[in-house]
Amino acid sequence: MSLTVEFINQQDRRPLDPPLLKKMEELLQYAAKMENIEEAEVAVSLVDEEVIHQLNREYRGVDRPTDVLSFAMTEGEETPPDEMPADMPVMLGDIIISIPRAINQAEEYGHTFERELGFLMVHGFLHLLGYDHQTDEDEKNMFSKQEEILERFQLTR
Repeated sequence: MSLTVEFINQQDRRPLDPPLLKKMEELLQYAAKMENIEEAEVAVSLVDEEVIHQLNREYRGVDRPTDVLSFAMTEGEETPPDEMPADMPVMLGDIIISIPRAINQAEEYGHTFERELGFLMVHGFLHLLGYDHQTDEDEKNMFSKQEEILERFQLTR
């Protein structure tokens, strides 16, 4: 099993050190393992508040910044497994995270930036896998899965 993570830093609010990015990659790989995801790729863009505001307005019709957005590559598409090359990793999609929001939320919730960034990455990753929180039942399922991943990875509050 293997998840390839590509980080794209498009913000300058907080320099992101290589050990932190390595830990976030390991967290996503751990989440993929827990979800039985094999040979897949995900891109994580770290952006400022203006960029995520624009994306939220353009793609969700919500005219305000948010903390995390996910864009699944296969959303609304059905690619038969037998048409996919066997050795080709599946591109799950993109996770977009607002670094200013992550900083503020870490302070607001009283935990580390690392924990907040990890939470947002796992949240976005689960959305790529089809989890959602539109209903109370779906929200309970998704949020308990998030917490289970973060606790098992030992990235707690």
